[in-house]
Amino acid sequence: MIRVGMVGAIGYGGREFMRLLAAHPSAKLTAAVEVESGKRLDEVLPAFRKVLDLTLDPFDPEVLAKKCDVVFIAVPGTKSMALGAQLHAAGVRVMDLGSDFRIKDPIAYKQYYKTDYSHPELAARAVYGHVPFYREQIRDAAIVAVPGCFPISIITPLRPLVEAAAPETPVVVNSITGVSGAGRALNEVFHFPAMNENLRAYRLATHQHIPEIEQELGGRVMVQFTPHVAPLTRGILSTIVLRPSKPIDVAAIYRRYDDEPFVRVLPEGQIPDINHVRGSNFCDIGWVRDERTGNLLIVSVIDNLVGGTAGMGVQCMNVAFDLDERAGLNFPGMAP
Repeated sequence: MIRVGMVGAIGYGGREFMRLLAAHPSAKLTAAVEVESGKRLDEVLPAFRKVLDLTLDPFDPEVLAKKCDVVFIAVPGTKSMALGAQLHAAGVRVMDLGSDFRIKDPIAYKQYYKTDYSHPELAARAVYGHVPFYREQIRDAAIVAVPGCFPISIITPLRPLVEAAAPETPVVVNSITGVSGAGRALNEVFHFPAMNENLRAYRLATHQHIPEIEQELGGRVMVQFTPHVAPLTRGILSTIVLRPSKPIDVAAIYRRYDDEPFVRVLPEGQIPDINHVRGSNFCDIGWVRDERTGNLLIVSVIDNLVGGTAGMGVQCMNVAFDLDERAGLNFPGMAP
């Protein structure tokens, strides 16, 4: 049985990870860290009554290294690298559900996150945890940078096609996320009266996931990324406009995903809905060729908390410990 720790247990990503882990056949949560240390987990999160019998711990890397085979970190951006460095030094495997280890270029990191890497050498060594493309590297990685939710919804459909993209034409991406993507922290912008029957674009041309996406597309194209938030609890729908530089067989290219357990490519002309993946680890991809404009239109959907964070983390853990990748994740989306 794999012993798992969670640092940042009561945030949306952390609690979703613990929910998935509670049903995992080969892994067990043995430590949960939060500022409310000393309280029972089910006192702070009543949903876990009769599910997990744990008391919240303070952060102590040496204690966690003794209790756990792997520790996940789910804290806000710029907060996890120092924690991960201490855990790494204590000799435990680290998987970060946050953003601190994802970007290899420290200049780009500073530009978008407005701070320097505290441990750039660890960021350089961390393996990006997008399983379809880094499966073998994840197996032996001491630090895994689990991708962000927007990047997963964009990189998954785009990366197989990027070699055919016209390099002089930016790839245009418009993504819509549910409110849970903003995390647990209170913000007036996301209060019910502000978001109900509303749709808001934000961080135009400055979103922190832009360098992560362009990095994982090999720097071959620029990405014009515009995120939106909608009055949904969870889910991301990304619409991607790509201009091919040459004729391509999209269906043949996407066959690379035929054996991927959590990527489902639909036949040409079929477009997925968020309801098809809500609460699951699947990324569904649909596409249409626009003969009038010459563009390729791609739509992808994920659940931002499972397929975009916690579920990909569980899949990374399964790979790292040589388990069936479907373990703890083999269920469809919830509908209605």
